[in-house]
Amino acid sequence: MSSSVSTETPPLVTAGPPKGWIAGAKYSVHALWGSRELLNLLVRREIKSRYKDSSLGLVWSLLRPLTQLLIYYVAIGKFLNAERSVPDFAIFVFTGLTVWGLFSEVLSGSTTSIVANSGLIKKVYLPREIFPLASVGSALFNFVVQFGILLVATIALGRAPVHLEILYLPVALVVVLLFSFSLGLLLSAVNVYLRDFQHLVEVLLLVLFWASPIVYSYTLVHRVLNGNWLEQVYLANPVTLVVMGFQKAMWISGAGETWPTDLPLRLALVGLASIALLWIAQRVFARLEGNFAQEL
Repeated sequence: MSSSVSTETPPLVTAGPPKGWIAGAKYSVHALWGSRELLNLLVRREIKSRYKDSSLGLVWSLLRPLTQLLIYYVAIGKFLNAERSVPDFAIFVFTGLTVWGLFSEVLSGSTTSIVANSGLIKKVYLPREIFPLASVGSALFNFVVQFGILLVATIALGRAPVHLEILYLPVALVVVLLFSFSLGLLLSAVNVYLRDFQHLVEVLLLVLFWASPIVYSYTLVHRVLNGNWLEQVYLANPVTLVVMGFQKAMWISGAGETWPTDLPLRLALVGLASIALLWIAQRVFARLEGNFAQEL
């Protein structure tokens, strides 16, 4: 009996995402879901690398924010009498710093994530969005630690956030994650071609920090601007709204302070805009990722 061996060449399979704004986005989401175990490993790697070769390891993630809270409570709140103008100043400022730390770490980590993982990207194909997403996971770990310290501090000081406005917390958390990741995803792709963007992000973070009510209250801003158009520009900053959302949830001594009357609506609009920005950022990312290996 004779047997024949097929010499037909198997069809080529495209490794990258398909073209099209809808089909491409669906493919990327499916690919990321299929790589969730790899994502978990990347997040673990980022967390461990931060404290590599240190004796205390992850304990440092507790000591740093705890020391920061004590400094604001004693040095600034008590010695410099910051509590005269801002009640429970330590809780107020630490609340703002907690959400700011999450935003800044997601944005800066995502922006440099593709360049930082250039060795892996040049060797094997995998959904490249996984690297900015891993930065989000690492930032969330640090946020949980710092938020835990904040929660314990509010309980220890008799200021536990047991009130209806705690509902601001999940809303503000979702909004800050959507906004920071969508912006970071877009910048991570652009940064491959224009490395100056990672330095531009540092300047942007500095501006956004002082353009948000973290070390000063919104009451002071409203008193100075008195609701004019400059105050509306100030309130157009998504980070400002997110910080105030966290403060409404965690800072119960601020119940008598001035707040924007339409804060829930503004947060909702920023959330919807961030979803749209995330979709656009992913599509731009997909367009640019084809030449990542060559550029890196």
